Amino acid sequence: MVENPAERAAELRSQIEHHNRRYFEDDAPEIPDPEYDLLVRELRRLEAEDPDLITPDSPTQKVGGAPSGAFSPVTHRVPMMSLDNAMDMDELRGWGERLVRRLDQGEDAAPIGYVCELKIDGLAISITYEQGRYVQAATRGDGRVGEDVTANIATLADLPTELGPDAPDLLEVRGEVYLPIARFEQLNEEAEAAGRPRYVNPRNTAAGSLRQKDPAMTAARGLTIWCYQVGALEGGPTFSTHSESLEWLAGLGFPVNPEIRTLDTLDEVYEHCVHWREHRHDLAYEIDGVVVKVDDLAWRDVLGATSKAPRWAIAYKFPPEERTTLLRAIEVSVGRTGRATPYAVLEPVFVGGSTVGMATLHNEDQVALKDVRPGDTVVVRKAGDVIPEVVGPVLAQRPEGSEPWTFPERCSCPLEAPFVRLDDESDTFCTEVECPNQQYARIEHFCSRGAMDIEGFGEQRVRQFVDLGLIGDVADVYSIDLDKVLELEGYGEVSVRNLAAAIEASKDRPLANLLVGLNIRHLGGTGSQLLARAFGDLDRLMAASEEEIAEVDGIGPIIAQSVAAFFRKDRNREVIERLKAAGVNIVGPAAPSLPQTLAGMSVVVTGTLENFTRDQVEEAITGRGGKSPNSVSKKTTAVVVGDSPGASKVTKATDAGVPMIDEAAFVTLLETGELPPTPDDELPDDEPDGRPPDEHVPDDQAPAGVAADGDPTGDAD
Repeated sequence: MVENPAERAAELRSQIEHHNRRYFEDDAPEIPDPEYDLLVRELRRLEAEDPDLITPDSPTQKVGGAPSGAFSPVTHRVPMMSLDNAMDMDELRGWGERLVRRLDQGEDAAPIGYVCELKIDGLAISITYEQGRYVQAATRGDGRVGEDVTANIATLADLPTELGPDAPDLLEVRGEVYLPIARFEQLNEEAEAAGRPRYVNPRNTAAGSLRQKDPAMTAARGLTIWCYQVGALEGGPTFSTHSESLEWLAGLGFPVNPEIRTLDTLDEVYEHCVHWREHRHDLAYEIDGVVVKVDDLAWRDVLGATSKAPRWAIAYKFPPEERTTLLRAIEVSVGRTGRATPYAVLEPVFVGGSTVGMATLHNEDQVALKDVRPGDTVVVRKAGDVIPEVVGPVLAQRPEGSEPWTFPERCSCPLEAPFVRLDDESDTFCTEVECPNQQYARIEHFCSRGAMDIEGFGEQRVRQFVDLGLIGDVADVYSIDLDKVLELEGYGEVSVRNLAAAIEASKDRPLANLLVGLNIRHLGGTGSQLLARAFGDLDRLMAASEEEIAEVDGIGPIIAQSVAAFFRKDRNREVIERLKAAGVNIVGPAAPSLPQTLAGMSVVVTGTLENFTRDQVEEAITGRGGKSPNSVSKKTTAVVVGDSPGASKVTKATDAGVPMIDEAAFVTLLETGELPPTPDDELPDDEPDGRPPDEHVPDDQAPAGVAADGDPTGDAD
């Protein structure tokens, strides 16, 4: 409880102003947006309880932050206001109910109508055209005065430089500049290769890229933009709705987000917001909410605005995916291959929909580049099902006397084997094969769903059984003394019977799954399937030379070397003999009975198909001799596009010129091995554009491009 509201309000104003400067002026925020929002909301609550606490310079009475001195100031013709936030569905519903009461249209009135726009996680920009020519661009700044970034915005390839003969005398367009996720990941790969720290997130990277003094630097970053509003307009058309203005902007050539929806009722709005809360990671760019606006411009005038935000719009914010918390310690875990991975032990924090107490730090180099230290306040990020990651430290809160963390010299297991970092690799390994830490991880991996799928052999149970001497390696799983298990506390007859059934059922798993479970370095699921199909049984594979293994299409020299070396070791062969004696399947799939219509082809499927499950798609392709990778490349034969496809796959296919086909064409491809003809292939030579020579189709009747987002199959883009 706040003992002195005035002192707390003053403290909050100071903190918020500091974070405004770090965010708007320095492009170096110290805390994630959700934590900033909490500070602002607390200040608003105090001011609402005691209006005397409101000061003219309070952050609640202003928009954004002051423009920096690095660029010339630009005064906006129409102020760029910020939006109020709804942090959950209850607050969004409260806004909707207040809006309906203010309009007081009655039960028989026509629907109000709303426009829902994805809240792009980028940087707000105002762009001005005079007589149809691009003349100026400015950041939002404090909402009244921004920074002149004309030369930098001019490097955005998606933005038109001229609007054509029907352009208005003056047009100001509002938009959000952002960095696509694929480009952000590429920039981080380049940074790692050069030994530089990784970029924190796409939004900060976009802001920093836009404020480069050299426009060539901005151009190299790969920024793009979505336009979402008309600001000042002179000599142009008049609109009755916001959606009409967006259609007009798109017609002028401005990039308008394809996911904008016009909805009649608030219930539809709520459903739309929930959909994107669940599917936010299906897109090729980052979003952190949905902006809801009243569509009718006359009603907007009725609703008006506060000193800071319009009453006719609100931003529904998704649950936070970044939070700050205390880094208690940095520990090292040793996996099934002996790789030692540093991880952060955190003060538990709710982020990305769950409470996080640990987060990956990847490897020794990443810890050094991020310079995170025990005792630091750190930013933790968890996006969807992605493993939680420590983004970096909040340097302003680093304790005095803090020392950089150093990688331990020895493994934490009782054997205390030395850690070894191999030449030209970023990973560190424990090389002691009897290391108990590796033993736990190998058995757990063997029993996992992607391998032998033995339900009930999770991390805790594996550690318990190993420590009690019930199992020592993966083959021991099939000879475990279940009577002794029954004597353990917490194990009843039903649970032991279920465990026995799961162990027995695993004996019939395919050879490819057994190969995955054997923990052969560099060999994953796809390679295991290729080897199982090529050699037919485990004995033939064990007898094969490195050269013979490398001859399998899709198996490179590194995998071949690793597989051959694994089977040369007596210890591994002894374990395999015990697995065979236990009755574990070692026979691969029968020779293909299907016609090999896709031999030499690589077919990628994205989205949901009506008549194929994900497994059936892969079987249909590989059973006919083709490959079914998860990613698109120039070597891809075709991309099959189902419902809600992955945007990045569609984009990559377009960029690489890879044909995209629907499910019907996919069935034809399976049967014949032939792609459907393109429109150009079907045209007679004397009709190059598919029409009689004198026929003209207006530009505004040309087929629109298909915008595809989402990938419910879970494919990695």
